[in-house]
Amino acid sequence: MSLTVLKPGPQTTVEDLGRPGYRALGVPAGGACDTPALRIGNRLVGNPEGAAALEVTLGGLQLGFEQDCVFALTGAMVAAQLDGIPVPGWQSVRASAGSVLCLGYANAGARIYLCVAGGIDVPPVLGSRATALLAGLGGYAGRALRAGDVLRVGKPDQPARAGAAVRAPQRGEVLRVLPGPEWPQLARTQQKALLGAVWTLSPDSNRMGARLAGPTLALDGSGELASHAVLPGVVQLPPSGQPIILLADAQTTGGYAKPLVVIAADLWRAAQFSPGERVRFAEVSGQGALAALLAQRDWINRITRSLAWPL
Repeated sequence: MSLTVLKPGPQTTVEDLGRPGYRALGVPAGGACDTPALRIGNRLVGNPEGAAALEVTLGGLQLGFEQDCVFALTGAMVAAQLDGIPVPGWQSVRASAGSVLCLGYANAGARIYLCVAGGIDVPPVLGSRATALLAGLGGYAGRALRAGDVLRVGKPDQPARAGAAVRAPQRGEVLRVLPGPEWPQLARTQQKALLGAVWTLSPDSNRMGARLAGPTLALDGSGELASHAVLPGVVQLPPSGQPIILLADAQTTGGYAKPLVVIAADLWRAAQFSPGERVRFAEVSGQGALAALLAQRDWINRITRSLAWPL
């Protein structure tokens, strides 16, 4: 079975849960920016939660189905049509051979996930099918999709059904954070500004990082640090004084200060802001961060059980 890309939109890539374990070699884990959306989308169509899918940034994708297929759209909310008929999000839908799926542009969120029964079948690289754009490896020829690309779809492990649905999570505009290593280097007034400001997502954002625009912040003491390890979720403060939230394709090392870290349970939220949208930070305790992560895992597990797919 295969899918044909008719229009790719601004950026569409093949993603799964990434390739952890290679950061020491300079290879980011990568994978879906919104992992809960990928996991749940895969469960809606009967796939293992880490199967490869398409991550569509902002929308605009048009895709042709060469054979009958069951698919689901999760992540950002978007107006979508299958042969001119509206398609609901967060629900499994059956497409017939010859059908065309057209996505508009996201009206809530930034990244849409198209999961198909059987998963996108591209060759794994370092144990993952995710696209590493800067390295040009994985995914479909190591790049974003283009019109005319043909994607193979794997054979489903079990018959997929249409009509399974779940409720989409609410993103809000708040990201919960913990103090980072360089938090003490911010003056008290700067700490209050970082946590109290309403930030705006910059159009310069990408899968590596969400760039924020707002009040200019400064560290006490010296500027850049010696290069050190960084991870998705770290909030960097470059010399410009405008924070950057590192996302899935974040570099493995960096020399900017890290005043905050977005908690793991909110990483999906950080990836679902569109340019021009408002972002605020709210500090939580380590215990609160752990409780939020456990609650998120419980939510995904309850959805999996409700769909009656085997784990």
